Amino acid sequence: MNRRTLGLGTVIAVLVSLFGWVAVRSGPLAPVPVTVATVESRAIAPALFGIGTVESRYTYRIGPTVAGRVARVDVQVGDSVRAGQQVGEMDPIDLDQRVAAQQAALDRARAGVAAGEAQVRDLAARLAFAETQARRYQQLLAARSVSEEVAETRRQERDVAEAGLSAARAGLDAARREQARAGAEHQAALRQRASLRLVAPSAGLVAARPADPGTTVVAGQAVIEVIDPAAIWIDVRFDQLRAGQLRGGLPARVELRSRTGEVLAGRVLRIEPLADAVTEEALAKVVFDTLPQPAPSMGELATVTVELPALAARPSVSNASVVRVDGRLGVWMVEAGGLRFAPVRLGASDLDGRMQVLEGLDGGERVVVHSQRALDARSRIQVVDRLPGLPS
Repeated sequence: MNRRTLGLGTVIAVLVSLFGWVAVRSGPLAPVPVTVATVESRAIAPALFGIGTVESRYTYRIGPTVAGRVARVDVQVGDSVRAGQQVGEMDPIDLDQRVAAQQAALDRARAGVAAGEAQVRDLAARLAFAETQARRYQQLLAARSVSEEVAETRRQERDVAEAGLSAARAGLDAARREQARAGAEHQAALRQRASLRLVAPSAGLVAARPADPGTTVVAGQAVIEVIDPAAIWIDVRFDQLRAGQLRGGLPARVELRSRTGEVLAGRVLRIEPLADAVTEEALAKVVFDTLPQPAPSMGELATVTVELPALAARPSVSNASVVRVDGRLGVWMVEAGGLRFAPVRLGASDLDGRMQVLEGLDGGERVVVHSQRALDARSRIQVVDRLPGLPS
């Protein structure tokens, strides 16, 4: 019995020792494999990443200035138009007849002016003859060749002719004003008739035809939309938290959804003065340095990366090093084989995942980059070159 008990105890002791060794080496008590890096001071070249849509810089919405019915549309979506080309027309209804009536009124007013001018000339001639006769008879009266009554009659004829000429001139002035009024109304009718012709204000491409013939539209409603395909930009949205250094003129890299893998050069044209308060995004316009051919479709999605000015050298860490412990951001520092959590205040970051440390690190510290599982201050660690499944 003693030999059996001794043997059993030996086996149990070996098993317990083996279990303890396994627990310490590969179980929950085993050291956590980690990769570490030394904090270095380096200049960060931050960048912004945003998503936008391709839009035309100039969109011409062609429509009537008054409500009416579309008579015809002469172009289709995708057609090219030139400046001044008629692309459609509204139904004039009775406007042609009104233009004809105004033309007739203008012709009548012109005839009235001509008649008034002729009457003035006639009365002017009558007045000149009456004045001549009045002077002649006044001379005859002085020579006592005619009576006073005859001379007075000639003077009255002169006064009547003068009054008639004044009235004729007033009538001529009224006729001229009537002609001007009729001409203005005729011109207004002509302009109103011309406004029913839908004309392209600039050369471009027909992008949309919101209304077809027979459709009744209101004043200002677009019947045809024309865009300038040679002048396009990208309406981009950036996170406001990182857009503080965004400026016009900064270089940008553009990737269109239809051209995956192709990077196009561009630049920030301007920053919009109004941001999106709902999504908390800043809005910017980005243009191509060279317009790609063929031109992208309007509304196509694009990803934009804007390179911001480089910042001064400061301690920096990989974003994989940053963890949140008890609500605070920080890094795990390796000190004398143990761990210590160091809270940090972070600054800008670049597209390579490097983040500036504004407070908390001075440079030269060794920090954990990756770990096989979550760490705490009591964790035992084992520094390795790389973890399985992660790039070297």
